Amino acid sequence: MPSEITSSIVAAMSKKRRIPEGGSVFTWSAIKAVMLLACGGGNRAGRTGQACKISSFIARIILVSVRVCCRVRGPDRPHYHRFPARKQVCTRRERRQVMYTSGMRPAQLYSNWAEIDLGAIESNVRFFAGYTAARVMAVVKANAYGHGAVPVAQTALRAGATWCGVAQAEEALELRRAGLHCPILLLGFAPPTRLAELISERVSLTVWEAGQLHKAAAAAQDSGQPARLHLKVDTGMGRVGVSPERAAALAHSLTDTDGLQFEGLLTHFARADEKDLGPTLQQERRFRDVLDALEARGLRPGLVHAANSAATLVRPHAHFDMVRIGIAMYGLDPSVDCPCPGELRPALAWKSQLTHVKAVPKGSGLSYGHEYITSGEETIGTVPAGYADGYRRAGEKVALVGGERVPVLGRVCMDQFLVRLDDVTGAVVGDEVVLLGQQGQARLPAEELALRWGTINYDLVCSIGARVPRVHL
Repeated sequence: MPSEITSSIVAAMSKKRRIPEGGSVFTWSAIKAVMLLACGGGNRAGRTGQACKISSFIARIILVSVRVCCRVRGPDRPHYHRFPARKQVCTRRERRQVMYTSGMRPAQLYSNWAEIDLGAIESNVRFFAGYTAARVMAVVKANAYGHGAVPVAQTALRAGATWCGVAQAEEALELRRAGLHCPILLLGFAPPTRLAELISERVSLTVWEAGQLHKAAAAAQDSGQPARLHLKVDTGMGRVGVSPERAAALAHSLTDTDGLQFEGLLTHFARADEKDLGPTLQQERRFRDVLDALEARGLRPGLVHAANSAATLVRPHAHFDMVRIGIAMYGLDPSVDCPCPGELRPALAWKSQLTHVKAVPKGSGLSYGHEYITSGEETIGTVPAGYADGYRRAGEKVALVGGERVPVLGRVCMDQFLVRLDDVTGAVVGDEVVLLGQQGQARLPAEELALRWGTINYDLVCSIGARVPRVHL
């Protein structure tokens, strides 16, 4: 019967297309020993005993052990230098969030790419962990604002964050599949069909109406675990949330429903990034009134939280039990009126390279529609990035080449755009082009580029396309 187990192992490994690497003599010797033990020590009576009736089950266990011991890595799973835990999961997007391999530079692998300085993320989170006595939630929704959710979350947790915040169910489950065991709060809507799965994965949910309580209770019963709920109060944002007048009654219903745990109470400030703090103070007063009403009924949520990045920086009295750090964790300003402290560093740089350099005579039309006509002989460079990557067509644009600012000419195409290199000495194919970030002493921050594009820095970094690889440093 050991041969049956061997056959099961071989079949399973062939089906999975996995071949053990290294230590093969030890590995197969270990398998043989386990097979003998499982089948009664190798004697005929043992081999025909009860143990051999579960040979396929034992084979599966052995196969898992072989994978762990041999560190099996299939051809479709890239090598993650910095985050080995992520070998367990490899989605299409994650393949574009890897450290470059074989000693190659990003320019040798990609047309354009985003470099994410995880050291900056770590430093920024440590700043906030020391800035407030409250707990820190790292908000990693929207693929961590375009920075790569899993590596950013891992870095933030090492640096002192204790919670992660996301906006969609799949974002929460992505973190769980990557092996993160920290508390996760789904700040947005949870589809009813995903509730049981989210509750089973210990994802905390945000609720604001009675119907959500009933659905969460039913899902909790199906999953066999309590649903951890955070009640959201609309104190002035106007999106979702129970009204302050109805909050206490809804909280009472929550605590009276079996299978539900009143884990948190939250609100969100609409204008904390403005110079005038009046509206924020008004929202804070409404929120405190709700807290008072809850306490009058003997209700106290486990966590109270309201402050986003801006409120964390400008309103210490609104920190409560936890602060939610989003944009500032990435070293980006909450707004023009609420800049980041100097201790915070931007974490993302968007780069490309010159793929063609040529002299163009006077009167030449460039790119679609010939919206730009050369006024004299000009040196033109081609950059392999375009609106399919998130590089906008609208607005007055510049890039950095050779430590100099160079204008973007004509229409931005889907995959390429053109720059004038007259002010750059000796530009050649392969030279680095910085679309966002710093090159030498020249800087092109997200705040400036967003202003040129008629948007905000949040939108800019979140809009860098999925096909742009994230290289984590």
